[in-house]
Amino acid sequence: MLRLAGAAGVTLLVFLQGSPAAAGPMAVLNGRVIDARTGTLLPARVSIRDSAGEWFFPRCVSAEGTAVDYQRNRKGSPAMHTTLSADPFMVRLPPGKYTVTAQRGKEYLPVEREVVVEADSTDIVLPLVRWIHMARLGWYSGDTHSHRSLAETPNLVLAEDLNLSFPLSHWVREGRVSPVKGNRVPAPAPQPGPIKIDDDHLVYPLNTEYELGGIGGRRHALGAVLIIGHKTLFHQGAPPVAPVAEQAHREGALLDFEKHSWSWSLMLAPVMKVDLFELSNNHVWPGPFQLGKWTFEMSPAYMRVATDQNGYTEWGWIDYGFQTYYALLNCGFRIQPTAGTGSGAHPVPLGFGRVYVQQPDGFSYENWIEGLKAGRSFVTTGPMLLATVNGKPAGHIFVSASAGGVYRVAGRVESRYPVDRVEIVVDGLVVRTLKPRGERTPDEGLRTLFSADISLTGSGWIAVRTFTRHPASRIRFAHTSPWHVEVADHPLKPRAEEVDYIVGHLDRELRRHQGVLEPASLAEFKAALEFYRALEVNASAN
Repeated sequence: MLRLAGAAGVTLLVFLQGSPAAAGPMAVLNGRVIDARTGTLLPARVSIRDSAGEWFFPRCVSAEGTAVDYQRNRKGSPAMHTTLSADPFMVRLPPGKYTVTAQRGKEYLPVEREVVVEADSTDIVLPLVRWIHMARLGWYSGDTHSHRSLAETPNLVLAEDLNLSFPLSHWVREGRVSPVKGNRVPAPAPQPGPIKIDDDHLVYPLNTEYELGGIGGRRHALGAVLIIGHKTLFHQGAPPVAPVAEQAHREGALLDFEKHSWSWSLMLAPVMKVDLFELSNNHVWPGPFQLGKWTFEMSPAYMRVATDQNGYTEWGWIDYGFQTYYALLNCGFRIQPTAGTGSGAHPVPLGFGRVYVQQPDGFSYENWIEGLKAGRSFVTTGPMLLATVNGKPAGHIFVSASAGGVYRVAGRVESRYPVDRVEIVVDGLVVRTLKPRGERTPDEGLRTLFSADISLTGSGWIAVRTFTRHPASRIRFAHTSPWHVEVADHPLKPRAEEVDYIVGHLDRELRRHQGVLEPASLAEFKAALEFYRALEVNASAN
């Protein structure tokens, strides 16, 4: 093990792990990951597997280099790799045939090579082609849910080309227990403030998750909420949650729903005034979707989400999240979408799902957080979605004196794979499906242009989403933040089926919590229930 100094005095504990123990002669595979155009060494994520399916983990040749191994394999959905600094690497292997893959985030084409490792040593070069450079277009990416340690995060953000990460400093699993006293993160609490890795990569180290599965030693699921970017420690347990929200917002932190189907999630919107909703969450993996049974009973019939014998399908889970987000928007909440992988707890690399925030005034932590909160953003698990409405970026609020209006939705999708469709969503319903053709760009990507005119009769919101044709029939999508339209005397109304679902859910939750939660916490569920019941009066027909 090497002990290496990282950014801002952070210490990296890097295990230089080679192959599993093997009998017989060993050979050495020497490798370099380079930029295909310049030949310069790149930090990257490298996976090495033999013909029998066994994984091997390289190390950096240089003593100053860093190599962080990641080994998660859940129900046949593996994440087995090493993130490497921009240094040559080596690994000791039994002679034989291997598949070596190098990847770097979303903006480079992955490269895979078959190599026969002979006795003694074999060399391999892995050239990565950058098919798009989002920072040059003014867009910077982040992952708002990370269980990776602060010590290893500088290595990860460079290897994944993720501009901003929020590793959890505090994680509590028991209700009414302080995140300080019940912290599941073993490292000491860091100081607040962004840590600069380089001009394009930052880490914010002070972030807390309440993920409550029990109270007083009794199993009683509530759910999770993330607090990213806070300034001081949270000493209060939850529930109740309102004091937590008050401290978070007082410090300029943002509250993130984490997942939409936790039992308390729909209560959090009116009580905590949550800022962010993970349209790509920690159940969205690069490998096969495996958590179809989790909260399977929660989705309402009106959503008609896709299911099979294993529960939710991959699309069913994503669509369930989309429709829950749309219902909350229709209830009047100006919640912005985000993405969080939960890397460290699940078989997913940091930044597999990420949120890109537009930075017209240059990249900084403060600018990025402001842009995320304002909704100048899109979420992606693959394609890049650059859209405007009437020439305005996502997050814009149109104020109109008239009830009728036509809005020009236009933009482009930049992608590795062909676009299957572009969908325009108005008030939670897909009102236009476009099937535009893409053209190959000089950087080996695909560019797909789209435009359409959309009519609104009153207040509402518009969003754009797109899906690409993945060669393994996986779901890869991008989704913008909404544009809002405000028309006097024509308010946005939720659909009756949306409010009926939320009211029914919270009513059942309130009964479930009787005798378990104390009065102050029960009062929060009652307040949320009354908030939604008030919306039932004017809900629109389905």
